[in-house]
Amino acid sequence: MKHVMDALRERGFIKQTVYENELYELLGKESVPFYIGFDPTADSLHVGHFMQLVAMKHMQDAGHKPIILIGGGTAMVGDPSGRTDMRAMMTKETIAHNVECFKRQMSRFIRFEGENAAIVVNNADWLLELNYIDFLRDVGVHFSVNKMLTAECFKTRMEKGLSFLEFNYMLMQAYDFLVLNRKYGCLLELGGDDQWSNILAGADLIRRKEQKSAFAMTFTLLTTSEGKKMGKTQKGAVWLDPDKTSPYEFYQYWRNTADPDVEKCLLLLTFLPVGEIKELCAHRDERINAAKERLAFELTKMVHGEAEAQKAQTEARAAFGGEGEMPSREISSGTSTLVGVLVETGLCKSNGEARRLIEQGGVTVGETKGTLDLPLPPGDFILHKGKKVHLKVVRK
Repeated sequence: MKHVMDALRERGFIKQTVYENELYELLGKESVPFYIGFDPTADSLHVGHFMQLVAMKHMQDAGHKPIILIGGGTAMVGDPSGRTDMRAMMTKETIAHNVECFKRQMSRFIRFEGENAAIVVNNADWLLELNYIDFLRDVGVHFSVNKMLTAECFKTRMEKGLSFLEFNYMLMQAYDFLVLNRKYGCLLELGGDDQWSNILAGADLIRRKEQKSAFAMTFTLLTTSEGKKMGKTQKGAVWLDPDKTSPYEFYQYWRNTADPDVEKCLLLLTFLPVGEIKELCAHRDERINAAKERLAFELTKMVHGEAEAQKAQTEARAAFGGEGEMPSREISSGTSTLVGVLVETGLCKSNGEARRLIEQGGVTVGETKGTLDLPLPPGDFILHKGKKVHLKVVRK
């Protein structure tokens, strides 16, 4: 089997490492406990988390032991990385609910039984009981404020104002790594490259406190060729929860990937062999559409299962490629309002019911959220009612 760092590098994951040669040797000769942190700021994972889960699976399949750290404690403070504003405070009850939702979703990707089974820990278990004076004496003494202020995650907040609450975040994340090292022998923290300063701080703290090796590795961020973060639509984040983003919408998001980004997404987010991906993306003309379909199908299958992936693909082909059997309804050429369309197609029984459905956000035209004054496309279009009803509307 190819060395896991070689495999990750070949697929474009690795951005930065520390003590790289020592880490490479260690990962090649023994099972290494490693961790990735997830802040439970919503009740579902989203596309931004997806790449971390894929990286975790690569590591687990190579024989290494995942520790999934749920930031139930750090979520009470908020990570300033990549933010220009302060995160909203969350209650303990909300965080606990989100933690349970994360665990269920992660079980689709990561093994929690058998050899090198993953474990889930919550940093609330140790952070919420900390004695502040002891923490400052034990951990804070190893941090230089001058050095911390040069970190990218803090620099971007200095103009608007960085709260002391958030300034503690780096210390707490570093302390997490130290606790996991002591309790589970964790030697490596992984994460997105926007976390480099925080991850490096943890590895450095272990080396100072424990006088032993600890390592950091960050991954490239999932961005488009234009440098924008992927996983956002007009309606917001692309979620892994089918009640927030339906399998059809999830499929369609990836089917609409821009041509220059298809190969990168296939390499980073699927487990298809690199050679097969290169072959799929060898042509940048209309043949790239086959690669987009494969990307959408593979990711939908991973998140929602093969049956939902097949269904989403059939619906998408019917809607946009003239294949398959997406149901269609005719409307008169003069119908000009979304309320009229819903009534004429039989999706609503009355104008009042149609208006309420639109106002509640239950209708989408193509990729656009329906509103009472939304201009309708002049020709045929796709209408979505809720998460499960998809209809091709044909003008007479």
